[in-house]
Amino acid sequence: MEDRIIYIKPKTGLLEIEWGNLLSYKDLIFLFVKRSFISKYKQTILGPLWFLINPLITSFIYTIVFGKIAGLSTEGVPQLAFYLCSTAIWQYFAACFMGNANTFVDNAGIFGKVYFPRITMPISTVIFSLINFAVTFLLSCAINIYYAFTGQGIYIGIQFLLVPLLLVQTALLGLGCGIIVSSLTTKYRDLQVLVSFGVQLWMYATPVVYSSSVFSGKARQLIMLNPMSPIVCNYRYAMLGCGEFELKSWAFSWVVTLFISLVGIVMFNRVEKTFMDLV
Repeated sequence: MEDRIIYIKPKTGLLEIEWGNLLSYKDLIFLFVKRSFISKYKQTILGPLWFLINPLITSFIYTIVFGKIAGLSTEGVPQLAFYLCSTAIWQYFAACFMGNANTFVDNAGIFGKVYFPRITMPISTVIFSLINFAVTFLLSCAINIYYAFTGQGIYIGIQFLLVPLLLVQTALLGLGCGIIVSSLTTKYRDLQVLVSFGVQLWMYATPVVYSSSVFSGKARQLIMLNPMSPIVCNYRYAMLGCGEFELKSWAFSWVVTLFISLVGIVMFNRVEKTFMDLV
């Protein structure tokens, strides 16, 4: 057998990520995903069925509260399909964000004992969240196909090809926001309390439970400055064929997403060197 020599050296650049080295740790990423799955559904009666139950219950509650009682517009599509679609993409973002918000603090015990690329932990969180999303996505597709064949206002067309790009952007935005907060929580633990509350406020500032068409003029422009707003609107457009394709707002959203991702990588790399002295 050939002798293998592995050199472990400090990072020299703030944007430096060992992408090639990450491929060598793909099995470790899989183990982290498996660990997240087991720890989340261990000692639960229904287990992975919560993948389906959680978004369905949330969508039914939104349908009753915002659709039936508040009477908010769903752009001519069935309310259940509208809210299930919105819930799927938003919960994926929230899971990526909140799952990575305490990366350093929650995994300090592992980080302090063995070396591996630290970015593998946030990446595994994004992949695990994608598994949750995939179940909701398939359920949403089944409901949309039913409504489309029964002629109830859903139009499935070539715009469906936008979905993978929207998912990539959502993952990048959630990952960037998560690792920024994670980098800050090593020193300011108060952020751990504020993250959950902040994500809830962010949801109501995003057209998840309502359509962007209820706003006009400057109010609508203000809503679209939120980087998640064009993502949610375009995701509904891709899945349901409702609303309009938000090209300009989406382009701005991509700029914000890439900026947040770069800032997150810089902060992650800086904190990675000294966080064990703080946590």
